[in-house]
Amino acid sequence: MLKTLLFDLDGTLLPFDQNRFMHGYFHALVPEIAHLVNTKEIAAQILTATQAMVENEDPQLPNIDAFKHAFFGTVDVAESDIWPIFDEFYHTKFGDLQSLTEPSPISREICRSALSKGYELVLATNPIFPDDAVRHRMAWAGIDDVPFKLVTTMEHMHFCKPSPKYYLEILDRIGRSPEECMMIGNDVQEDGVAGKLGMQTFLVKDFVIDRGVGHIEFTHEGSLKDVLSFIESLAVLEQNPTFPS
Repeated sequence: MLKTLLFDLDGTLLPFDQNRFMHGYFHALVPEIAHLVNTKEIAAQILTATQAMVENEDPQLPNIDAFKHAFFGTVDVAESDIWPIFDEFYHTKFGDLQSLTEPSPISREICRSALSKGYELVLATNPIFPDDAVRHRMAWAGIDDVPFKLVTTMEHMHFCKPSPKYYLEILDRIGRSPEECMMIGNDVQEDGVAGKLGMQTFLVKDFVIDRGVGHIEFTHEGSLKDVLSFIESLAVLEQNPTFPS
């Protein structure tokens, strides 16, 4: 029986175009660290370290440490000099990137409807960003006060999408079986892989991402509005009117 709904954030509960957002992200970040790095190389170095984090297979190594190991192996700067700047950027100026997103009130209504019926919610955003950056994006989407069972960030997760181990770690943390869960997201590969573990899946097509690598079947497909209609059609597990509208 379905009990838990896993939601992607970027491009799903927080609608936006990924390429446009990432361009704006680096445009805002690079000036903050320009005095410490080669500005022509830093974006590629960050992306390379991010990819190393995504490919990490060490279950004892949190994503943030996997990123650091890769990043500080390619840049000639001390962690003590640059990492506090990263922290301050994510805590403050990252919030200015809200203008690059297209928040929808539907996202909050989806969460409210699901919670009112007794479903457990997980924010299964790819944990390649720190907690501050995730919290900013939750606020932009109007879901920062949603009582998610788990929010995945780089500080406490050990795997990333599209690794099945990312979803297995979530299942272990929340004590659910795949058959009790549905993954809802806009990325064919990163979110669709949950279906291979036995989860139901819902592809949100408003800002769909498909790298064309293989074919993945989804249990459901549609727009964010369709997700709301689907949630509203679900059976009530228990009455839970506590989340504000």
